[in-house]
Amino acid sequence: MNNEKSYSKVLPVLFGFFIMGFVDVVGISTNYVKQDFALNDTLANLLPMMVFLWFAVFSVPTGLMMNRLGRKQTVMISMVFTFIAMLIPFIAYNFVTVLIAFAFLGIGNTILQVSLNPLLTNVVRGDRLTSSLTLGQFIKAIASFLGPVIAGVAAGSLGNWKYIFPAFAFVTLIATLWLLITSISEEQVKVSSSSFGSCFSLLKDKTILMLFLGILFVVGVDVGLNTSIPKFLMEKCQISLDKAGLGTSLYFVARTLGAFLGAILLVKLSARKFFIASMIVALIAMIVMLKLTNLWSILAMIFILGFSVANVFSIIFSAALQKMPERANEISGLMIMGVAGGAIFPVLMGLTSDLTGTQVGGLSVLFVALGYLLFSAVRIK
Repeated sequence: MNNEKSYSKVLPVLFGFFIMGFVDVVGISTNYVKQDFALNDTLANLLPMMVFLWFAVFSVPTGLMMNRLGRKQTVMISMVFTFIAMLIPFIAYNFVTVLIAFAFLGIGNTILQVSLNPLLTNVVRGDRLTSSLTLGQFIKAIASFLGPVIAGVAAGSLGNWKYIFPAFAFVTLIATLWLLITSISEEQVKVSSSSFGSCFSLLKDKTILMLFLGILFVVGVDVGLNTSIPKFLMEKCQISLDKAGLGTSLYFVARTLGAFLGAILLVKLSARKFFIASMIVALIAMIVMLKLTNLWSILAMIFILGFSVANVFSIIFSAALQKMPERANEISGLMIMGVAGGAIFPVLMGLTSDLTGTQVGGLSVLFVALGYLLFSAVRIK
């Protein structure tokens, strides 16, 4: 009976990670919007910037707001923003409304990522936190994988890729209602001890700073690959966007499988050794991928890349929460601020691609991020 009660609380929280995965629809959307409005790479990559910019703006305020409203209430607010974001581009579709919609999506996802990870600690024991966070990333990856597939099916069978948005809006509504009827007890937090100053002062700790930058770079890699894989495949293999978009789905299939395996292995294996091995494999796969021209060989490298980075976010995030568990809300806000790397790297990659005239140039920017992540993996305890 106790297990049944426990699952009834854990499942709606874990389903929130599925909604969290909707943010990755920006990858395939960027490619369709670029095609629909004949944009260059620099302008098209403003779309992921519009999503991930808000992680820099709202992450820390959300952590402080969560102290006052509670974690569950904050998650509910995030889902309202996500629901609205999914409706806008289906109702009115032009470049401006798409930017507005993805701004709402970015705000909602910022609030969700800051509040959902700590909420999981209310329903999961501490010794299972890393594997539970990895399971959450596995669920998130399922939504990320489905995005390009649904968009491709909608474009091919229904004649309009934008049918993905009302589908996601409906699922968001279900998730909101499920969490609403679930009772979750939360520990009271001393609000007076939290402020912008005290939150940012956490960066004085060298480990927290290193982990913050790790989040910045791993999300930069993830979003950079998400947005660039279809364009890279179109350039290298001369295939259409509908087919090239499936390369993004393959990346997320690999991430999904990697997160699932990680949720099992990280219960017993050293997170540090797992992290180091993953980064070495990722760097090798990236180098090989950029030199290939054969479609199936490139797809194999994309799969390896997705598989190797699947658990990095949860390993870093868990290490940060366990470093200072008594300040989990502020740590969460600070770490999620690092998700703004998803705004920085696509813009840098777009500029580099336009300057070099090739997607290889843009993807080469990610070597800096992967190199830092390997450095962090060696230094992490």
